Amino acid sequence: MSALVPPEGHVVDGVHHFAIRVYYEDTDAGGIVYYANYFKFCERARTEFLRCCGIVHERLLAENGLTLAVRRAEIDFLVPARLDDALVVRSRLVAAAGATLDMAQEVRREDAVLARMQLRIACVGSGGRPRRLPPALATTVLSLIPPERTRVPEDAR
Repeated sequence: MSALVPPEGHVVDGVHHFAIRVYYEDTDAGGIVYYANYFKFCERARTEFLRCCGIVHERLLAENGLTLAVRRAEIDFLVPARLDDALVVRSRLVAAAGATLDMAQEVRREDAVLARMQLRIACVGSGGRPRRLPPALATTVLSLIPPERTRVPEDAR
């Protein structure tokens, strides 16, 4: 699998694929992945997805005084991952508007979906208040979302 997915992952048709191996430290006493580690797997995948799109957290902070923070996360655990499993996290942008990005992620083992996550990511300034995505970032993000999935900002309705 690692030959197919480079360490930083890759984007195919707007979906980022990121490889993860389950290590002993990721599991509970029963040898299955501890639930909180799915959030870690997905966080790594999201970071690499954004990096592949030219959105680097450190640069966003340094150049714009902005950061991206998870505002809401919902996860469905479908099938457990186990010690030494080779997994792929698939991430895609679902919608964007104003100061938010909606993302969907799946943790997969071959053809089996193990977990599905829906997220709302907020763009925030140094004071923790929502701030609109910078124009260049918004253009990049919107290019990855089908036009029918782009939310109309509430202030434009």
